[in-house]
Order: sequence, then C-alpha cells, then structure tokens
Amino acid sequence: MQNQKRVVIDAVSPQLNCGEFFIKRIINEIVNVGAHVLVDGHDVIASSVLYKHENERRWREARMHHVENDEWKASFQVEKQGFYSYKVQGWVDHPLNWQHGIERKIDDNQHVKSELLEGVTYLKPLLKKVSKEDQEYLKYCIDCFNNDAHYDDAIKEAISNKLHGIFVKYPDKFHANESDELKVYVDRKKALFSTWYEFFPRSSSEVVGQHGTFKDCERLLPRVAEMGFDTLYFPPVHPIGEVNRKGRNNTTEANDDDAGSAWGIGSKHGGHKDLHPQLGKLSDFKRLIKKAKELNIEIAMDYALQAAPDHPWVKSNPDWFKWRPDGTVQYAENPPKKYQDILPIFWEGKEYKSLWNECLDILLYWIDCGINIFRVDNPHTKPYYFWNWAISEVKKKHPDVIFLAEAFTKPKVMQQLAKQGYTQSYTYFTWRNNKHELIEYMTELTQTDQREYMRPNFWPNTPDINPYHLQGANESKYIQRYVLAATLSSNIGIYGPVFEQQLDEAIPGKEEYYMSEKFEVKHYDWNVQNKLTSIISKVNAIRHEHEALQQTNNIKFCHIENDNLLGFYKWNDSKTDELLIIISLDQYYAQQGTVQLPLHELGVHSGHQITVSDLVTGSSYNWYSEWNFIELHPTLPFHIFKINK
Repeated sequence: MQNQKRVVIDAVSPQLNCGEFFIKRIINEIVNVGAHVLVDGHDVIASSVLYKHENERRWREARMHHVENDEWKASFQVEKQGFYSYKVQGWVDHPLNWQHGIERKIDDNQHVKSELLEGVTYLKPLLKKVSKEDQEYLKYCIDCFNNDAHYDDAIKEAISNKLHGIFVKYPDKFHANESDELKVYVDRKKALFSTWYEFFPRSSSEVVGQHGTFKDCERLLPRVAEMGFDTLYFPPVHPIGEVNRKGRNNTTEANDDDAGSAWGIGSKHGGHKDLHPQLGKLSDFKRLIKKAKELNIEIAMDYALQAAPDHPWVKSNPDWFKWRPDGTVQYAENPPKKYQDILPIFWEGKEYKSLWNECLDILLYWIDCGINIFRVDNPHTKPYYFWNWAISEVKKKHPDVIFLAEAFTKPKVMQQLAKQGYTQSYTYFTWRNNKHELIEYMTELTQTDQREYMRPNFWPNTPDINPYHLQGANESKYIQRYVLAATLSSNIGIYGPVFEQQLDEAIPGKEEYYMSEKFEVKHYDWNVQNKLTSIISKVNAIRHEHEALQQTNNIKFCHIENDNLLGFYKWNDSKTDELLIIISLDQYYAQQGTVQLPLHELGVHSGHQITVSDLVTGSSYNWYSEWNFIELHPTLPFHIFKINK
C-alpha cells in the first residue's frame, strides 16, 4: 500500500510474542518503552509514547529521547488497575528540522532571509495552540522574520531555546507513523509483594487426634500475623472423596479413620462449592476471612480442578470425564506419581463449554464469599486457553483477584501460564542451592523478558517438596534458605509449621515428607518459639519496612572471591531505599570474603564514606573503600545492610 509516511518504527519494547500477550505492572510502577525510530535522509525526527487506561478516551503522551544509533526511549507511569494501551508514534518534525538547518547556516555566516520567511509558515499555525504569553512572543518573532530591519533580532530568535521549547511542546506531526498498540495489565500491589504462610486447617486443633476447624484456624491468626505473614494459604477445604481414598503415607488402602488427601475433592457431602463438614459451616469460613482481614491477612484458597470418584459431577455431568469401554475412568497420573483417588477432567469433551462455565462459577462463588487469592493446583494439566479465558473473565469484574500458578514443570510451560494471565508463579528456587545456580536463575528471571510478565514466588518447601538440602539440615540452613527467598524475591511463602519447626523426616531417596500431612491429620505445638521463628518475624518486618525488598527485578550481584558468600544490591525505583545483602551458603563453618561495592550504581566514588547499618543486629560500619571485609558465622549467616551515603 502506498503512503507518504517516512518514519519507520521498529523493535518496540517491551512486548511479548509480537503483542499477543500483555506485560504486567502494579499501581504506580513505571513502563520503560524503547523503539528503533528512523527516517530516510537527514531530517530531524521526533517520537512519543502514547498511552491511556482502558477507561480513558484520550491518549496521554510521553516524549521519547534519542539514546544512540536510532534508539529512542521514554517512560510512563501506570496509576490505576486494569489494562493500559501504549504505542510509539514518530514523525519528521519540520519546524525542528527548519530550526536545525537555519542554525547551521547562521553558524556558517550565510544570509538566511529566505529561511526566515519559511519559518513564518511554521509559526503562524502555532498561534491558536499556545498560551497568551507565547502568543505574544511568536507574533514578535513573525514581525522580526518579516522585517529586514530586525534581521539581527530575527536570527537570534530563530535559534533560541525558547522557540525550540515551543516547537517541542506543540509538535507538527505531519504524516506521523504509529506502531501497533500494545497492552500492560496493572494489578494491586500484592501481586508484586506478598508473604505467604501455608498450613492445613484440619491440623489446627489443640487436641491430639482431633480434626481441626475454622474456629481453630481463627485462634492461630495472631501467630501468623506476629510472624509477619500477610497471606494465609489453605490446601483444599472441600469434602474429601471416600472412594479410593488414600491412607496414611499415600497408601492405596485407607482405614475408616483416615482423613484422605485434601486434593481428592468431592463426596456425598458436596463438591468444589462446599466445605468439609468437619471444618465448619460457611458462616464459620466467612468469619475466619473477616477476622484475618482485621489482622491484614488475606485467606488464599486452593483451586484444584479435579474430582474424586464420588464427586457429584460424576453423576450430574458424566461427559466431563473420559470413560473407557468397560465403564471405568483412568485415574490421574503424573509419572511416577499415581493418584488413584482422583478422576482427571476430560477437557476435550463435547460438553466443554458447560465445564468451563462451571469452573468459572466456582471462582466467582468463593470470590463472593470474600476470597481474592487463589493458589491453583497443577494448572499445566489443563488447557492454557481455558486459563486465559477464566482469568480474563474474573478480572473484568474483580481486578483485585490474584492467581498463583503451582506448576513445578518445564520452563516454557511455566512461562506460558504466566503469559496467559497468572499473577504469580512458583519457581525453581526450591532446588537452586549454590551460588552459581542462584545467580544464573535470578539473572534469567530479572534480566530477560521474563521480568515483564513472570512474577516469581519463592518457596523453600511445600507439602509436595521436602528438598534434599533441608532433609536433616541444621538451623543455619533453614535460616539461610528463608533469608535467600525473602531477599531475592518480593513474593515468598513457606509450608508451616513444618518449616519453622524443622520437621523434615523424608521418605528415603525422595524429596517427599515421610508420613506426609497431605494424607493425615497432624497435631502440632503451635506455641513453639525458637530462633527460626524470631528470624522469620524479623526478616518479614524488614520486608514490610523497606521498598527495596518489595520488588524483585532491581538487583545487582556483587563480586566476592568466595563461592560460599552471596552478595547483592537491591533498591527501589527512586533509590531512596538501598540495601546490601550478604548471605553465607555454608551451614557449618564461618566464611570470610571481601565484597565489591557497586559504586557506579550507588553514584559515589572510592574513598567516599558509606555507612552500612545491619537491620537485624543494629550494628553500623563506616566503609571508605570499594572493597570491604565480610565474615559470617552459621549462628547468624546473613547481613541485611541499609546503605547510607
């Protein structure tokens, strides 16, 4: 197609899959936009980023600045939840091109009377756009440009900064070109910064052998709040199937008193919109949600789309399952794991539309009950496009809702789920243990396009995963793993009280808990206070006080000639909060090293005094050199330093 546009716009960033997916931000975050903007010849060009919220009609504009090699950049801030659109606009700026040309001629002592008259044609259209003050100035310029007697004044004003500023403020966008529109979705702050604590409600009772209730959970809320957690996640709280129920330690035969797996959802007591009768009534659950909010805690529910063999769906909607010729259904498998107590949903059936609508209705039901956070079980075993649809439908009316994808699977699968709309994602942090692995993984998450759409949530352990490095580990290792999670990532979580009480007996040769709580009711002493609970509480308080730890992407690793010491610098966007974190990866012995300060990023030179204050111990040190000595012991294997320049 023929057109007269001369400016080419290329390589607009950030964008995902050529604009197929949106990038993500939270309220008041910045979107940094880059593009290649170029033109034939040597004319002066200009460009802008145009952006608007989905509820706004008019585009707002942020002028781009040229960096180098036809690369242009600009930023804009997102202020409201929901979708923003943005695009790059570029044009040959004829008034600026005129000013640039006449300046070169004047510098060459050429007579520019003809050029001044040309300039009048650019000034006159501006008279209707500018302020009264600028109007008077432009009229003065026009008089000078038209009058030979005022030639000296005319050439002075032609190249003045004031005239240049007016041209920039009121650009002539003749034959402007535009890129395709791109989108950014804006969440509430909790999407980026959250501190999760998980426990099984059925194990909350004070009485040995007694099934816990929502009222028991209510008793434990102050403990969760005192430790600094703002999100309390419950495994499924629905009725548990009785057919093929799992016994203790994942045996295939259950005794009459076995509780079964909480993920084997559905029985004669109901399905996904019902509560386990031993936990309590819906009024008890709503009261728990309310009491938690009074302590600034949100309850997160497990959203597990699978059914026990006696789930009501099996009779009411048999087409949602794939039946074999003998009338049976193949139970769920994730080799080598087998789930005889679960029937997998058949997503390719003819009745998929009614299935999708029911799954959405489950979410809307619990949202109406006060739930705004869902941890989604095994989302990678359901169609990606279902998640895109379901999450989009929820977000239209309930933008506060957060979805955490529990998908410990292949990298591209995890990334695809994040692109399809998941707010947060479980990660490989659970298995990243040495210095090289941690730096490599953090670099992948924060320095590639994953930073634009994948919000990691770091968990040292889960009911499914008892990592080898925690099995039989000492207190120092547990402290190390929690502090690593809490300072590297802004979203973190632990499965307790197993974690803080170091209950790590494992099935030999497997990363699974022996006599796992997934298959039985446990009894804990919920009053235990130890060094680990104190450290967790202190670190969580620091996270809530310091913006540098409330984001993940602003991180720079510092050089230390010791593979057992990991050091990194973190900061908030305005750099009003800057931290230096040093963590020992050795749980047994003291480690020493010399850390190199990131002077360039700090904006100081060697010899400038920097005071670092340990936010845990209260100790302060004055450093004058780029290189500074560090020693850490297993008793307290980390520093979180506040940097004061």
